[in-house]
Amino acid sequence: MSSRIVVGSETSARRPLTAVLGAAFVFCAAGSSATSAWAQAEFQQPLYRPEVREQLYQQLFRDVEALERQGNVLKTVVKLVGPTVVHIEAKRSEGSRVYGRSRTVEEAGSGVILEMNSKLYVLTNRHVIRDAALGDINIGLSDGRLIHPERVWSDKDTDVAVMSVNNSTGLVSARVGDSDKVEIGDFAIAVGSPFGLSHSVTYGIISAKGRRDLELGDGTVRFQDFLQTDAAINPGNSGGPLISLRGEVIGINTAIASNSGGNEGIGFSIPINMAMTIAKQLVETGAVSRAFLGVTLDSKFNADTATKLGLPRRIGAHVIRITPGSPAEASAIQVGDVILNFNGIPIDDDSHLVNIISLTKVGTQVPVGLFRSGKTLELKTVVGDYDQFLRAVEAQRSGTAP
Repeated sequence: MSSRIVVGSETSARRPLTAVLGAAFVFCAAGSSATSAWAQAEFQQPLYRPEVREQLYQQLFRDVEALERQGNVLKTVVKLVGPTVVHIEAKRSEGSRVYGRSRTVEEAGSGVILEMNSKLYVLTNRHVIRDAALGDINIGLSDGRLIHPERVWSDKDTDVAVMSVNNSTGLVSARVGDSDKVEIGDFAIAVGSPFGLSHSVTYGIISAKGRRDLELGDGTVRFQDFLQTDAAINPGNSGGPLISLRGEVIGINTAIASNSGGNEGIGFSIPINMAMTIAKQLVETGAVSRAFLGVTLDSKFNADTATKLGLPRRIGAHVIRITPGSPAEASAIQVGDVILNFNGIPIDDDSHLVNIISLTKVGTQVPVGLFRSGKTLELKTVVGDYDQFLRAVEAQRSGTAP
């Protein structure tokens, strides 16, 4: 730069001003066309430059490849689960046939094919196929075929239904997971037929566990222990599976909390352990035998009561009455005891204990952990048959009786 200045100065000293200006003008004019391309490239925004855009595309491809490898997990899960999910349509008559007042109600939902005792069944919700004749239940398979169930069992207390199907039709079954191991925050996939759109897939997480005391339908679902998920569940998803990232069924989608009737991010699924316990009893015996302990529980048990009893916080189920002649009386459980765990399972509240006992096999001896007079102790009890004591328990009930 200094040499150019010097040369310029020398030239201007030897020439008239006009000549210098003219030369400068000519120089600038000539340089304008020579540097226009350089100036355009020099001052162009980086994202408009081809070489910069190419570099960004290459970086994007590398990043997406890493993301797609993770996304392939979902794709694989969907491929595995797809053939095991079915679309269900059922018809039933409601009302009186007198004066032609009966009407046909059509229900639509979903189901999942599972194996039990080396045979295949479709697990779904009772409210999907309730009161429908076998010939009025259509099961749509993933390959487009339509079949009918050979037999149907259902349990209104849990809203679980199971249908036997012809095992020679080339069906495949889903793998069953362990819903007791599911944790809040786990990823979950809901598969079903929302609004009749079969084999729709949505993705979310487990939002909560142990949702009980929900007001569902006609109020007949007495035993509740729902998983909550934000994976989109809509009308038509009922009975379809909730799947883990391992491709295993962890729940049966059953209900939603909604002001509009559509998905608002709060869906509920029956834990698969609970559903399978009910389904196996239905298939093996045709009915569900529920165990009972014979205690009446304090539905108003709160933190203040827990503190007065000497507990650090509200946990367990508070016993306020013992049914005479019950397993509880035989095992020396007393009024005032707080049942902290049952068969090794920590108890959250009275509803939780009711569910756990109801799913225990009748006649099983189980350990019961208690809090009594400021101390913990463990007793053994053999749970009885709920149906045999139902009337006696209900007659004495003032709270909740398992």
